[in-house]
Amino acid sequence: MDISDKNTIYKAYGTDYRQMTKRLLGRAGFIEDVTSKMKKLGRTPDALKIAIKPNLLDCTPADYGATTHLEIVEGIIEVLKENNFGSVTIMEGSWVGGNTQKAFEYCGYNALAAKWNVGIIDGQKEKSYRADCQGLELNICRCYQDVDYLINVPVLKGHCQTKITCALKNMKGLIPNSEKRRFHTMGLHKPIAHLNTHIHQDFIVVDHICGDPDFEEGGNPLVRNCIMAAKDPVLVDAYTADILGYRPYDVEYIRLAEKLGVGSADLSRLRIVTVEGDNNEDLPDTHKILTVSYAVEDVDSCSACYSMLIGALNRLKEEDLLDRFDGKISIGQGYRGKTGICGVGNCTAGFKFNIPGCPPDEEMIYRALKEKILRKTED
Repeated sequence: MDISDKNTIYKAYGTDYRQMTKRLLGRAGFIEDVTSKMKKLGRTPDALKIAIKPNLLDCTPADYGATTHLEIVEGIIEVLKENNFGSVTIMEGSWVGGNTQKAFEYCGYNALAAKWNVGIIDGQKEKSYRADCQGLELNICRCYQDVDYLINVPVLKGHCQTKITCALKNMKGLIPNSEKRRFHTMGLHKPIAHLNTHIHQDFIVVDHICGDPDFEEGGNPLVRNCIMAAKDPVLVDAYTADILGYRPYDVEYIRLAEKLGVGSADLSRLRIVTVEGDNNEDLPDTHKILTVSYAVEDVDSCSACYSMLIGALNRLKEEDLLDRFDGKISIGQGYRGKTGICGVGNCTAGFKFNIPGCPPDEEMIYRALKEKILRKTED
C-alpha cells in the first residue's frame, strides 16, 4: 500500500493495539513515507529528527476516552527503531491547568521513553518563537524548529467548544500556555486553522479506540477499538466530524484550514481502506453538550475551565436539578475585572457568586451549584 494518496484513510480494528499499530503502519506505507522525507532532506536514518505528538491533556487514563493510548505510540517507536531511525522524541504540552510532567508519568510515557531510549519534551517548559502563519502571527514552542518529520497521534473525540477535536486541534500542544489562552480570546477556530499552516503534520495515526464523543477530557468513552492512518489532517478532521454526527463545515476550523490550503475536507474523494477487523462506525446517540450549554454565558473561556463546567452541569441535568437553576452561569477571560451574578473560574472573581479556580475542579463546581440550587429551592 502507498499512503502518498492523501485521499486515503487506512483503518484497523482489534484489541492488541501495539501490534495492530505496527501492521497498520506496514500496510499504509509509513516507513516508505519516512524514508522519502529523509532522502528529500539529505539525511541518514540516525540524523532524521522525528517527533511524535500524542494527546496528553492531563493525568487521565486512555480508557477514560481522553488521552492517547501508550500502545499506539510504542508501536510507532518500535517500527522506527526496527528500521534504524534513531532520533525520536515525544513532544507534548498539556492544556492550561494541566501538568505535562505529571501526565507523562501518569500515562506511562516517561517509562516508555526510557525503555526505547527516545527523547521526551514538555511543551509547557519550552521557550517559543514568533511565526507568521499565513497572515496571523503565533507563538510556537521552539522544539518544533528541530523537527524533520512530525507524527501526530491525536484522539478522535468530541469537544465542548469546537464540537470535535482530532488532527488539527492536537497541534495546540506545541504552543505555550500563554498562547493557548490567547487562542480562546480569538475564538479558537481561526488560530487553530492558521497554526496548521506553519506546523506540518507528515503522518497521522489516529487513536479511535474509545474517545469520548462529547468531552475533550473524557468520562464517557465510546469504544470502537479502531486505529487510523492518514496524511491529510483536514480530511481526518472532516471524517471525524462525520463519525461524530456533524457535517465537516459545522466545525469552523475545518473550513478555514481547507481555505488556507492545509488540506481537503471533500469527503466525496475519501477512500477508506480497512486493513483488518470489522468497520463499525455507528453514530453516537446524542451530544450531551447541547443539552446543558443553554445555561452558560461563555466569553473566551479556556477549554479546561469550560469542560469542567459542562461536566458539572451534565451531572446536575441527570439529577433533574439544572432546570431549577435561575439565570446564566458566566465563564471566560472576557469577564476579567467585571461584576455579575454567577460566575465560574478566576476570571469571574468579581461576581457576587463565584466558584474559583484556574481551572476549577468539576466536583467543586457541581457541589457549589447544587448547594446553590437546593438552597434557593428551600427558600
